[in-house]
Amino acid sequence: MRNRPIPGSSGIVRTMTLLGDPVLHAPCAPVTGFGPELDRLVESMFATMYAAHGVGLAANQVGVGLRVFVYDCPDDEEVRHLGHVVNPRLVEADGDVYRGPEGCLSLPGLEAPVARFDRAVVKGVRTDGTPVRIEGTGFFARCLLHEMDHLDGHVYAEHVTGWRRSRLLRAIRKQPWGGGASALEA
Repeated sequence: MRNRPIPGSSGIVRTMTLLGDPVLHAPCAPVTGFGPELDRLVESMFATMYAAHGVGLAANQVGVGLRVFVYDCPDDEEVRHLGHVVNPRLVEADGDVYRGPEGCLSLPGLEAPVARFDRAVVKGVRTDGTPVRIEGTGFFARCLLHEMDHLDGHVYAEHVTGWRRSRLLRAIRKQPWGGGASALEA
């Protein structure tokens, strides 16, 4: 029997920030205020991630420029990883590098192959200030690295090169929200 609520069950689904919105392309600020407002943000991020069928979500993807992300993501062995991190910092990224398909809730409906390390370690705190260390391998490492990129003001499309990048940019321009492609063309 559960002894705690399901993440996101008390949250409000927020509007997703799409490619081209300035908050997606600027580094996020550290969280300095811990309390009910931060708890509500994390709950709403979970609700928004689940509504969009995602496995991770950074605060700037809902228009909030703070260093927070949530995740509910399996690794390559189908082990579920569920949680959130406030003020995360990437402390290790190593192992083999694999090019795999990657998508993003802020670039809905699209994906492209991105090379990522097979292992990542992130340290930060929970909403109550408790220190946390998260180690991910495989797909979960990809998720951690993807969310850390968001908090540093980057999107996965920036890692795509060559003809794949050209193809992705063409696909973005065809989307109703594709006006943000100029953010990648600099």
